[in-house]
Amino acid sequence: MSTEQLADTIVHLPALGESIDEGTVTRWLKQPGDHVTAEEPLLEVATDKVDTEIPSPVTGVLRRILAEENEVVAVGAELAVIGDIGTEPMNTAVVPHESAPTANPSLPAAAVPPVPVTTPPSGRSSPEPDPTPAVAVQLTSNSGGTVVEKLPRIRQTIARRMVESLQVAAQLTSVVEVDVTAIAALRAAHKDDFHTRTGIKLSFLPFFAKAAITALSEHRVLNASLDPDVTEVSFYEHCHLGMAVDSERGLMVPVIRDAHLMSIEQLARAIADKAERVRTGTISPDELSGGTFTLTNTGSRGALFDTPIINQPQTGILGTGAVVERLVPTRRDGQLCIDVRSMAYLSLSYDHRIVDGADAARFLGTVKQTLEHGFTAADLT
Repeated sequence: MSTEQLADTIVHLPALGESIDEGTVTRWLKQPGDHVTAEEPLLEVATDKVDTEIPSPVTGVLRRILAEENEVVAVGAELAVIGDIGTEPMNTAVVPHESAPTANPSLPAAAVPPVPVTTPPSGRSSPEPDPTPAVAVQLTSNSGGTVVEKLPRIRQTIARRMVESLQVAAQLTSVVEVDVTAIAALRAAHKDDFHTRTGIKLSFLPFFAKAAITALSEHRVLNASLDPDVTEVSFYEHCHLGMAVDSERGLMVPVIRDAHLMSIEQLARAIADKAERVRTGTISPDELSGGTFTLTNTGSRGALFDTPIINQPQTGILGTGAVVERLVPTRRDGQLCIDVRSMAYLSLSYDHRIVDGADAARFLGTVKQTLEHGFTAADLT
């Protein structure tokens, strides 16, 4: 073996998380001939769950690219060759991966559609082509101003899973109205101190999360999952809370592990941390799976309520609407009064195959009771 060969380092696609077998090369951040340092991002890879950067394992010069953009590669596949800084590069051209499609010479380069390779299904010996690219690519633009783009891989995944969820489960939504005036007053009195102590703004969301988690311990059918054959149901002692987060890459649902053990402050920290790492693209794939119940803050952009779609195979998802001040009739000492109250709608979508309407109503009743009467200043310390 030559000295030059010893100086070469092969960059492989690392494990990207549990149950993820492949990724799509979406963008090379370095080109052949570029100098790279150890741990410097080398390329971007997309999976069905998250986009991530692959760092260089060593310092050196990028000598070869072995997987082209839009190519689907398996975990462990060779991505690139990095040579020692002191060696002369053998070939700085992009070397297509063996499984990469051959371009049609009759078409211009920009019009050649990539043909990724997917993981072979059980019982099959070879992968099948998947004609969808991983990134948005503009295809045409006519004189009328219409632009046609390919959907990013993550948006394709979201679309597929939303439709599958509706096809799999008999979904129904129940809505209740909640008076959160007491929580609004609690926030107003303690938000400055909370922010000084934690560096986090005290929103309504951790209160909603805590109330839902508390209710799950009493209504276990909503902290459960059905098997695909609808013959068995798994009830969970723990609560791994999924939190729907909007990002430029699309909707993602990071999971807060063991949320049932957390205080309001701990939930606020976890929610802020997960949301920040989703939006900066630093969330790991393992953090996007394993949830037992999901919370989606549909009111973050002003919506009063929504009918959220269940995150399969969970049996329920709770949507929290915008908190608005309204004139509400109340009774004090038998007298009818009109007060300004902070009100919000909660919408629970549930799998009617296992959850009955009465089950959903009881769960929402428990959440409502906790939100209206269950929190004091002691819960913030």
